[in-house]
Amino acid sequence: MRFIESVFEVLRRHPKRIVFPEGAEPRVLRAAHEYARLGLGAPILLGPRDTVQAAANDLGLGDLQLVGIGVVDPATSHELPRFCEQLEKLERYKHYGFSDARALMTQPTYFGAMMLQYGLADALVGGATESPAAGVLRPLLQLLKPVTATGAAGEKRTVFGCTVAELPDRPYGDDGVLFLADCAVIPEPDVAQLAAIALGSAQFFCRLRGRRARVALLSFSTKGSAKTPATLRVAAAAALAKQRADALNAAGSRPGAGNSMDIEIDGELQADTAIDLGLAARKAPDSRVAGQANVLVFPDLNSGNIASKLLAYCASAHIYGQILLGLAHPAAEMSRGATAETILGVAAILGLQANEYRTLYPAREPNTPLQ
Repeated sequence: MRFIESVFEVLRRHPKRIVFPEGAEPRVLRAAHEYARLGLGAPILLGPRDTVQAAANDLGLGDLQLVGIGVVDPATSHELPRFCEQLEKLERYKHYGFSDARALMTQPTYFGAMMLQYGLADALVGGATESPAAGVLRPLLQLLKPVTATGAAGEKRTVFGCTVAELPDRPYGDDGVLFLADCAVIPEPDVAQLAAIALGSAQFFCRLRGRRARVALLSFSTKGSAKTPATLRVAAAAALAKQRADALNAAGSRPGAGNSMDIEIDGELQADTAIDLGLAARKAPDSRVAGQANVLVFPDLNSGNIASKLLAYCASAHIYGQILLGLAHPAAEMSRGATAETILGVAAILGLQANEYRTLYPAREPNTPLQ
């Protein structure tokens, strides 16, 4: 069974509501139609109702309401006044008057983010038609805010992107499935951010796959074979992430612990050493990750983004991303090159992630009002 089919199978038992800000985009319409047809939950498309339905008619999808797809026009929604009122309570928007708040909240990405905040949707998938500068990350950061990593006051979780790559008939990772991070958000992560990316990706893997996460922090060096500021940064991040993972593993092993994780972290490792057992035996024989890594953490955004696109085009990998981790609710910012199949897969992954929401982020209830 393909990875994404196993996701569908679980989600059918716990269907979820996914909001799509780009409601009239053909790829989004096809993905939403299939999401509903497969019984995965209720898609919610944002945009003028007539425009969205006309686009569906052009694709031969028929009456959206009849197949269980909701359409919400932010400009005419009865939730708009409440959303505007709550927006003006935020420090960033206190100078806004009602007309300015309304202009912002009628933008689908902002309206969709507010729907997440108030429990009117379980997850958001956007970005398929917009550049990153005008995409979904900004409204999500401004309206949802990052949750704290441990619940401690002032300690914020790093927000980053995680991609799931499924490589057909390949032995690497977890039965051909690799998690890649960060491929979307942080251009040059520092030591603390790299450690947070490693641990957050590992937790996401454990929740989604239910297996041990083996995380490799990648570099052009393996275990000090080259010493530069870049390789030392990765090695330091690996040590910090391992320390935190060991503490998390120990806490989860205590009787009655409800947040158990099984995580191994190592680095710095070269990419081939991370996934090839033969090379790992020669280059890093004492590593519990080398040769069997299923989560790959890249040293910067350049390498992560390049690697994910090369896997898609040169290795025929199925790429599902970018899943945005570290936010208060499940969300994804798609690539403009995303297909309908990719959008469907990401929506399903987010639906599964939403099932684990309270476990992943115990410090905040889903419907906590904006402050």
